[in-house]
Amino acid sequence: MGKITALRETKGGDRINLYLDGRFAFSLSAHLVSSEGLKCDQILTEDEIDSLANSDRYQRCLMVAVSFLSYRPRSTSELRTKLQRRGFDRGTQAKVMESLKAKGLLDDAAFAQFWTENRESFSPRSRSLTRMELQKKGVSKEAITQAVASIDDADSAYRAAGSHVKSMRWSDRDQFRRRLGGYLQRRGFGYAVVEATLERLWNEVGPEAKPTIGINIFDRP
Repeated sequence: MGKITALRETKGGDRINLYLDGRFAFSLSAHLVSSEGLKCDQILTEDEIDSLANSDRYQRCLMVAVSFLSYRPRSTSELRTKLQRRGFDRGTQAKVMESLKAKGLLDDAAFAQFWTENRESFSPRSRSLTRMELQKKGVSKEAITQAVASIDDADSAYRAAGSHVKSMRWSDRDQFRRRLGGYLQRRGFGYAVVEATLERLWNEVGPEAKPTIGINIFDRP
């Protein structure tokens, strides 16, 4: 039990330092102080003090989570790591994440789908590499399997190679194969897919068209 002896606004104005029996106890959001109608000379029980501290911790944790999610969708594991680094206890983390899931703001299946579609649209790579990326994000095996099911390695490799070759320089077929093949391998594509893609792109480029270094045949009229 304690008596509120002072409520002092911090420099930013969004936090209030609460003093009990003449000593600083903790800070609360200005909104919480207002909504709870806290005032000087008010007596707080131990349960009320704990409840206030817990409510403030929850709100601070929620604000961090919402801000983190505002940039792009995140996996549950990513958000948990973020909140742990900010020093929030597991109980508060769990409550916040449960609330976000109930509101549809934290959904690993939706995150996996977003990640896969984003990769396919802007930076195609193999199904296996996409799977590995999602595994590192802490997404469940079931959600990953569903998300990557639509990836066609042959199509993804062709689109990735077609985009890359426009800015690639080469002087002969061997150099063409080494440079483009290495690029596709770094994208996680297997030997058979890489070989088929290299052959397809070279045939489209034209065996007779061997640009000198720095010339891009796709820019020719």
